[in-house]
Amino acid sequence: MSAEHTIRVGILGASGYTGADLVRLLATHPRAEIALLTAERKAGRKAAEVFPHFAVGDLPDLISVDDVDWDAAELDVVFCALPHGTTQVIVSKLYSDLKESTQIIDLSADFRLYDVSVYAEWYGKPHQAETLQPKAAYGLTEHNRKAVAGARLVACPGCYPTAALLALLPLLGAGAIEADDIIIDAKSGVSGAGRGLKEANLFTEVSEALHPYGLGSHRHMPEIEQELGKAAGRDVRISFTPHLVPMNRGELETIYVKTAAGGTAQDLKAVLVDRYADEPFIHVLTDGTAPATRQVRGSNHCTLNVFEDRIPGRAIVVAAIDNLVKGSSGQAIQNMNLMRGLPETLGLEQMPLFP
Repeated sequence: MSAEHTIRVGILGASGYTGADLVRLLATHPRAEIALLTAERKAGRKAAEVFPHFAVGDLPDLISVDDVDWDAAELDVVFCALPHGTTQVIVSKLYSDLKESTQIIDLSADFRLYDVSVYAEWYGKPHQAETLQPKAAYGLTEHNRKAVAGARLVACPGCYPTAALLALLPLLGAGAIEADDIIIDAKSGVSGAGRGLKEANLFTEVSEALHPYGLGSHRHMPEIEQELGKAAGRDVRISFTPHLVPMNRGELETIYVKTAAGGTAQDLKAVLVDRYADEPFIHVLTDGTAPATRQVRGSNHCTLNVFEDRIPGRAIVVAAIDNLVKGSSGQAIQNMNLMRGLPETLGLEQMPLFP
């Protein structure tokens, strides 16, 4: 790719929260041009009508995916910010309609699970693109760079798995914690549930309240276990409980682990410090500083730290991300940069918002 080449980007599902954050971030990306925006229910409308904060930008109108002229669009990268179960069918069609050099980055769960039978078990329907599933690279950038860089199809991790895996993969890989004793207490802002109208997400349902959901059955569990199992070299089972927090964006995970024999919290922290020393988006905080969502809001950054538990032989690992950026759209752009041979930080240099 020429150093002067502009990346023509299409965003399918641009009227949702992750689609909107893709637009927000790509609009100022120095090498990207947003050439296509689709949205089924909002088709025919201007982007600024759907999201007034885009009034300052020059963006294409929203159209239905069925009305896209793929040849005329000449896209280099297609981001799929579509509902689960929708992307499989569309990506199957894109593989035949798009030129082979066009790369596809999926933000849904449709290609995250390697085993299509596991997908069917957890999502309640057969996988619709079984032949494509083996071609999808799992897009946790910091831990799968080689596969992502050479892939045509990348499956971006879920927001909860992103935070959990960034915290746990180095520890399991180093044998610093026991694989059979991991408890993840996760909390996310309401945007993690998507923009669709749902009674449970109405203001009066979530305001001034905190509640768990998906107890023992959340669909991110097999994804986390899949990747932890790769690191551990065997099957891993976790306890994972997500909670909905009355805030727009942000995610915090408090993870309880058992250290390997004789290990301490400082040993675990040393593993994380060493593993992420050269990672621009992952930050292990100073002793005693707890990660918090306000440290990463609106950014592609992740903060981590480890604390000694009062129970001997146990430690507490804490991770914070913005669920819409590092947990979704920002990570997708980081993967795009890697796939296109660009610096991973390009277009993602924004510092967190505070307050």
